[in-house]
Amino acid sequence: MMTHNMTIEKIQQLPEPLLQEVSDFVDFLLMKSDNTRWQMWTHFAETAEIVEADFSHYLSNLEDYEERLARGEIKW
Repeated sequence: MMTHNMTIEKIQQLPEPLLQEVSDFVDFLLMKSDNTRWQMWTHFAETAEIVEADFSHYLSNLEDYEERLARGEIKW
């Protein structure tokens, strides 16, 4: 119980803006301890990473296409 009490004391000393970060981190730890929720979270994170990677690739291709179009290298 000593760690519990020491942690509560530390939290009570934090400035208000940091309390939301602590709360978010506690939520993360609780989610991580629930295997089903953790699996869902990791799946979501992996999917978001793939989507973002694909979008950045798409964006660079689109920018290249627009530049080539502006230079007259290709016709629309």
